[in-house]
Amino acid sequence: RHLTLTRDAAAAMSFFSFGQSAEIDVVLNDAETRKKVEHKSEDGKKDKYFLFYDGETVSGKVNVTLKSPGKRLEHQGIKIEFIGQIELYYDRGNHHEFVSLVKDLARPGELTQSQTFDFEFTHVEKPYESYTGQNVKLRYFLRATVSRRLNDISKEMDIVVHTLSTYPEMNSSIKMEVGIEDCLHIEFEYNKSKYHLKDVIVGKIYFLLVRIKIKHMEIDIIKRETTGTGPNVYHENDTIAKYEIMDGAPVRGESIPIRLFLAGYEMTPTMRDINKKFSVRYYLNLVLIDEEERRYFKQQEITLWRKGDIVRKSMSHQASIAAQRFEGSASAEKALAQAKEENS
Repeated sequence: RHLTLTRDAAAAMSFFSFGQSAEIDVVLNDAETRKKVEHKSEDGKKDKYFLFYDGETVSGKVNVTLKSPGKRLEHQGIKIEFIGQIELYYDRGNHHEFVSLVKDLARPGELTQSQTFDFEFTHVEKPYESYTGQNVKLRYFLRATVSRRLNDISKEMDIVVHTLSTYPEMNSSIKMEVGIEDCLHIEFEYNKSKYHLKDVIVGKIYFLLVRIKIKHMEIDIIKRETTGTGPNVYHENDTIAKYEIMDGAPVRGESIPIRLFLAGYEMTPTMRDINKKFSVRYYLNLVLIDEEERRYFKQQEITLWRKGDIVRKSMSHQASIAAQRFEGSASAEKALAQAKEENS
């Protein structure tokens, strides 16, 4: 008796919009012209996402399409959010939001037909670079939601954010010595300590004293991701690049030049203490191996940054303003003027 629906009850259910559902689609206003970049997802796959910079406006439309024409959809409101969040993999489900903006698109009521809503988040602050790592993920996304009593209908759309820098005013060279008393004395020098992601590391290695038989020598670029705080700190080291300097024994007085092109490797800018949750740092590791397979190494941190000048041709004015704000107006204005001159 309880399971049999009368025609009147079925009509009443239809009247109360049970059984009605909707599909949500989020479309950016400048989807035709906005640049897309590849970004790695958690499972290691690469997908293309729309690219944004700090300070740029995010605007578009939310399309709500009713699945059953003629039926009403009751809702408790329709909204869109712009969210920037950090998720630590060992603390799943606990999302740390550093940006959270909401726009209400419709008050509680009902939809009798499919509808499109416009939205705009103006000059949105996006302080950090999008990042997918071994133990942490920093992502930005839009989430449109039709709120309902029993089950909300929502749709997320990820975007990618790149942080831009101008040329660092202080960029001293790196000089280091590595040695084992009375056996080995090597000096090495790199042309600078800060490199942009498409830069070339130029250096030289001098052998001042060689009394052990070195059979192999290389430079590695190591990426170190640090997550957590206090007793719960996790370090993940990843060798991004290996560059063989020599195979065979060097002699005293010899010097070996180094040219290491960074553009071919997958790297991010250096990230220090992002929202007090994680850091990503890069190191040059000089490795020597002797004939008895003993390893000697010396590590030196380098700073990586993302160059903005090339991108500025296509960047909107507001992103340029954001870059100025990011770097401190004086040096950024200089770089901006320089970029305009080069582009004109």
